[in-house]
Amino acid sequence: MLFRSHQVSVVFGLRLAGGREVVVKARADDGRAGSCVAAQTRLAERGFACARPLTAAVRVGALAVHAEEFRPGGEVLHGDSPDVAVRCAQVFARLMAELAGMSLAPPLPNPPWVRWDHADPGVWPTIDFLDRRDQRLVPQHIVETAERTRRRLLAAGLPCVLGHADFEAQNLRWQGRQVWAVHDWDSLAWQPEAALAGAASGSFASAGPPTLAPIRSSEAFLVAYQHTRGRSFTAPELEIAWAAGLWMAAYNARELALCGGPPTGGNALRAQAAERLHRANA
Repeated sequence: MLFRSHQVSVVFGLRLAGGREVVVKARADDGRAGSCVAAQTRLAERGFACARPLTAAVRVGALAVHAEEFRPGGEVLHGDSPDVAVRCAQVFARLMAELAGMSLAPPLPNPPWVRWDHADPGVWPTIDFLDRRDQRLVPQHIVETAERTRRRLLAAGLPCVLGHADFEAQNLRWQGRQVWAVHDWDSLAWQPEAALAGAASGSFASAGPPTLAPIRSSEAFLVAYQHTRGRSFTAPELEIAWAAGLWMAAYNARELALCGGPPTGGNALRAQAAERLHRANA
């Protein structure tokens, strides 16, 4: 065993008897893994910077498991400046362009941090380990922000597409100014393109506990994304982009508040909420 990590998935780095190094991922089988691994496979075949799956996702008891090549190396790109935002947006736009040509079953249910379209009671999707905690720990401004952005997102009426929903610094590796690897393909989602770009515009700088990028950097991300994709968002799409970035930040701030995490994300949310809500028309 080369390494073992456990967050949403359990990930093992292994050296096989013949010397080959691979990664094995196991996660609860909620029906999403097949589409996620299939998309990752097609991206790798097209030369996109990601690890190439070596197997399909297979069911092992209550788990979905697959193996992929080990793609070490590269460095995390730290910072939340507009320049960093533009670099990340260009990669995200190329990623979304590649996914746009794929015909796959939607990877549903969506990851909870972009699952504003849930049918559960209340503003948040049902997550047992969070719902069992004392909800009084969550500041009211976080709940109110989530309520307002969710209403705007549910009123969008935009078509859904396949996209990466956890586009954070910690999931990317760079060699110089070139991206070397994009990780965490379990986090593909089925939401409007503008919403996925908006979520990434807020989260791209998270290299540890999730935070919220400065507004001017999110703006630079969205401008660069549209330029690289070769199309401009409509006014309603831009509103959805700002709403999605704020919803994701509220979801993350709630989780940190309930689990005793650092208040950084919640502080950024409080400072930026009014302007982001205005841009979202929420």
